[in-house]
Amino acid sequence: MGNDRHKPGTKTGLFFGSFNPVHNGHLMIASYMAEYTDLAEVWFIVSPHNPLKEKSTLLADHHRLAMVNLAIEDDTRFKSSNIEFKLPKPSYTIDTLTYLGEKHPKREFVLIAGTDIFPSFHKWKNYEELLKQYRFNIYPRPETGSSRFDGHTSFTYADAPLITLSSSFIRQGIKEGRDMRHFLPEKVWRYIQEMNFYK
Repeated sequence: MGNDRHKPGTKTGLFFGSFNPVHNGHLMIASYMAEYTDLAEVWFIVSPHNPLKEKSTLLADHHRLAMVNLAIEDDTRFKSSNIEFKLPKPSYTIDTLTYLGEKHPKREFVLIAGTDIFPSFHKWKNYEELLKQYRFNIYPRPETGSSRFDGHTSFTYADAPLITLSSSFIRQGIKEGRDMRHFLPEKVWRYIQEMNFYK
């Protein structure tokens, strides 16, 4: 029996995020999911704008996609996707999944999400449908208590390291003039410096 991890039809993890900017914590989570679960690939789905989040500090879509591409370009386990840029705004996970399912009928998509989705998960569009149709690989996030979704059969809890690093911490550090290079992939840090972002 050969290794069939990379055959089409194997499980593909969808890691949604604004990636503003993408940082080493995101890559650690994606790497954990690729190595310690049954996922063959992880796709970084760059979100244009989360309807539940403020937009003020969000970089333009194409810059955030460019940074993800720089971060993952040497890793065959990872792909980026700008699929949500082309779908109606605001983008909802259920619509993106329906579209991806039609485009890639042989793939089984699994959502990668942190425990921090639980407090607002009941506000997601058609969340009951998501729970019926999809599996979620859940990684730990700091300070998230119990929720009504605990123990739901659609959620598989990954024993991934708890990563407290956040994009907002990095943006704040850059704004304060701090050297944040070791929190990000080197090429992403250089891009941010060249473009003068988050100052």
